[in-house]
Amino acid sequence: MKTKNNSIFFTDKEKPEGYSLSNQFAEHMEFNLVKDRITATGEDAYFALSLSLRDRLVKNWLRTQRKYFEKDVKRVYYLSLEFLMGRLLGNALINMDFYQQCYEILREDGYSLEDIRDYENEMGLGNGGLGRLAACYLDSMATLELPAFGYGIRYEYGIFEQDIENGYQVEKADYWLDAGNPWDILRRKLKYRVKFYGRVEQQMDENGELQFKWVDTEDVLAVAYDVPIPGYKNSTVNNLRLWSARATSDFNFKDFDRGDYLAAVERKNNSEIISKVLYPNDTIVEGKFLRLKQQYFFVSATLQDIIRKYKINHDNYRKFAEKTTIQLNDTHPVVAIPELMRILIDDEKMGWNDAWEITKKTFAYTNHTVVPEALEEWPVKIFGELLPRHLQIVYEIDRRIREEIKESYSTDSDVIAQMAIIDERGEKRIRMANLAIVGSYKVNGVAQLHTEILKNVIFTHFHKLYPDKFVNVTNGITPRRWLKTANPILSEIITEKIGDRWVRNLDELRKIEQFTDDPDFRENWRNAKWLSKKLLIDYIEKEHSIKVNPESIFDVQIKRFHEYKRQLLNVLHVITLYNRIKANPRESIVPRTVIFSGKAAPAYFMAKLVIKLINNVADVVNKDPDIGDKLKVLFLKNYSVTLAEIIIPAADLSEQISVAGLEASGTGNMKFALNGALTIGTMDGANVEIRQEVGDENIFIFGLLADEVRSLKQKGYRPKEYYQNNPSLKKVIDMISSNYFSKKEHGIFNPIIESLMNVDYYCLFADYQSYIDKQEEVSNLYLNIDEWTKKSIINVARIGKFSSDRSIKEYAEKIWKVKPCKID
Repeated sequence: MKTKNNSIFFTDKEKPEGYSLSNQFAEHMEFNLVKDRITATGEDAYFALSLSLRDRLVKNWLRTQRKYFEKDVKRVYYLSLEFLMGRLLGNALINMDFYQQCYEILREDGYSLEDIRDYENEMGLGNGGLGRLAACYLDSMATLELPAFGYGIRYEYGIFEQDIENGYQVEKADYWLDAGNPWDILRRKLKYRVKFYGRVEQQMDENGELQFKWVDTEDVLAVAYDVPIPGYKNSTVNNLRLWSARATSDFNFKDFDRGDYLAAVERKNNSEIISKVLYPNDTIVEGKFLRLKQQYFFVSATLQDIIRKYKINHDNYRKFAEKTTIQLNDTHPVVAIPELMRILIDDEKMGWNDAWEITKKTFAYTNHTVVPEALEEWPVKIFGELLPRHLQIVYEIDRRIREEIKESYSTDSDVIAQMAIIDERGEKRIRMANLAIVGSYKVNGVAQLHTEILKNVIFTHFHKLYPDKFVNVTNGITPRRWLKTANPILSEIITEKIGDRWVRNLDELRKIEQFTDDPDFRENWRNAKWLSKKLLIDYIEKEHSIKVNPESIFDVQIKRFHEYKRQLLNVLHVITLYNRIKANPRESIVPRTVIFSGKAAPAYFMAKLVIKLINNVADVVNKDPDIGDKLKVLFLKNYSVTLAEIIIPAADLSEQISVAGLEASGTGNMKFALNGALTIGTMDGANVEIRQEVGDENIFIFGLLADEVRSLKQKGYRPKEYYQNNPSLKKVIDMISSNYFSKKEHGIFNPIIESLMNVDYYCLFADYQSYIDKQEEVSNLYLNIDEWTKKSIINVARIGKFSSDRSIKEYAEKIWKVKPCKID
């Protein structure tokens, strides 16, 4: 086929009328990538197709932004330090309804669409659930036609690429931009100056008002890159704007002329390091400065951009809060509160009271943690050195909130100290969560249990002072990514029975429950799971050279490694199973394949040691001839969205076993249930609501409740008593401590044993027997394959509540007060 411009990429054949997607594909291949049929590679095909789809998005992208300006709609700005987007090509094909067309274009030229999708590097913009949630929400905001924008940082390097060497996690640079990114567009003229350091001058103006001027600063430029976010089968294309740091001047010629070549580019390098890597190591002072720099950098640029857009239609700030909501995704962007105050007071010459009223009505804050040590705080010394004007503003907010507490709530000095922005015990620190609460008009938790803990335990005084401020919006996931794209086999089975309205309205899945007693439907359901397992098995054999029994329970725990998520409890169960098989190798047992995946923060010693233990246990179990295919243990390295899309559809059992009261919500639990896995979990996070939806008989709940955990610790938890009184647990712990799994590295797991025996902060010993008993129930049920299949179908049918579309509708109605804007 020849295009109108005589592109030579396709063979001659009749060309369809109009400027087709195949024409665009051929033109990008020839003119952008400078390749022909002979020299083009699969990676070239990926880039040509992605650029062609981006071209198709651009018209609606521009139309969407123009409509927002013309109608002067209220806008939502979603600020997040992470956006874990996953691969964009597959999602774009689904949302734009171009999958089949692109499949044919590539097939005609000898390519497989599924193969070329593998050439896409995931954007290294996130790490865990926080970033993945933000990505799901962007998809839902566009699908629901809400005028919403995401803002973040365009990191050059992701958190890290994970490798495993001798069982240990090894971090390597994740340069996801090595081949370029066809999805983002550089806005060459859209850049803002961001200031750091310096000092504050005070002077009186002609009206006798005290004015503040931030001077002698070190400046950096924030340059915008835009990523189009298409809604599902509509014309809305929203925007994710990412900031990249650039030096204000690339080159100091005077230094160069003197022969000091390193100094000539030093300023450029120091400036641009801000957007180099996601989450620098903040256990060192330099890392703390860089992390705070990142937070302020993207917040400052974003607020300048928001105000620029607002001023297109408005010449004063009277309607700013009416037209603007800024959603703070966790505490990372909370420095936006004093930054908006600085802009309004210093740049716009507004009085404090007016500026504070606007600020309080503009921001809303999502809390994502109830782990006290994870509530972000900044040392006053670091904050003040980097942002001296903002420290003044924070101190004034602190002074005023203390006065408000005294007047309206309590004169108790301990209560005031707990609620204050500045923690004055020891080294003075700024409590960013407290600042977020007082500076926002709404504060939301992300699951019912989480929100209740926020109101009644973590922020109980704030809730009493501001009872209407706290609301719940349970997290959700996008079904476009996590069922339709990730599990096309199961999606097709569902669509054949009930149609495809479920893609936009997940509650439609309720209709498949009527087929649980249909043996043909159950058989098709099992076949879909088996095929998904086969895809995962192929991946495991290719990447890890391990044979896996497809008839085994695929028992999966994939998530960020943290002690409270209790991957270690799962390991204790694995060793328990191993001991049972070793004690009686001929006993009939339900086979299991236990799969772990996830990354530990580079400086998190204990989490990394658990990864080492998993790999050592796997090495022993997988090589033991007595075990055979009855039990396999796998750690799949370098966890990512793409790997999750392979693992989750294949899972039979979803491990959601955090200690009760510490997981805010979780979204992995939702993804597994949506793909037909049964959940074993504690009454923590969204597990509570999943149980309410699917029914107690269709989920495996074990362990202490949140209030029981608190009560146990208050009474004096003695883990050694559990160890001494439980022979099975004692044997497991003794095996680890006696180097059964570390024969060549004696004593390496001693820190784990000492922590469990002396503290066991996350109550593994207390929950061990309940967990083991519940796992036995799992095995017994799996023997009845029809009953297991029925429960799998019911889990999918009843999981509709956990769509991110529902979550975003609740945000829009409860918090943002924003309405859809239809794009023709």
